[in-house]
Order: sequence, then C-alpha cells, then structure tokens
Amino acid sequence: KEPTACVVTLRGERARTFLNRALQAVNNRVSKSSFDERGNFSFGIKEHIDLPGTKYSPELGIIGMDVSVVLERPGYRVKRRRRAKSKVGTEHLLSPDEAISFIREEFNVEIT
Repeated sequence: KEPTACVVTLRGERARTFLNRALQAVNNRVSKSSFDERGNFSFGIKEHIDLPGTKYSPELGIIGMDVSVVLERPGYRVKRRRRAKSKVGTEHLLSPDEAISFIREEFNVEIT
C-alpha cells in the first residue's frame, strides 16, 4: 500500500462538529503540553474508526490522523489580508491559559 496524506481546513460549524467527534475519539482528554504559546493545540487519533459514526472499510484499512486546531479572536484578518496589512497587538493574541479555559467550557474537555 502507498502512504496516504491529506490536509483539510474546516471552519465554522463543520469545524466545531468535527472537533466534537475527534475529541470523543480521545475520550475528551488533551494534554496541557499539546498547547503552544499562541493557544493552538494538536492531538493524535490512532485509528480513524475511533471517530463516532465511522465504519471500517477493508479497502482503506486502519489509518491514524493528527488534528491541529488554530484558535483566533475576531480581528486576526488584519494580519493576513492583501491590502493594508497590520500587526495584531500582543494583548489581542490568545494565551495558552485562555485557550485551555475556552476548550474546557465549550467542549467539556479534560486537560491532563
């Protein structure tokens, strides 16, 4: 078999739904060391069939995946837009503690 790789960007409600399913696959636990200095975090899923509602397919086999989550406050677009780019102030950046409290409240995740 050939290695399979794919990168997908989800936003809005689809991202929230997938993140709920992905967190259920890891028993709603994320390590504190998974968070970086900007409040983003990542975690791994060993087998894709751990995702709720996913069935085993013999053609595909068993694959794992890494889930990376980027959290931003409204207003980050000024950093990426094509015209009149500007810096995002340090007070506006997310800290790891703010990201952890958001994930705990919104997704009922245990931070270990």
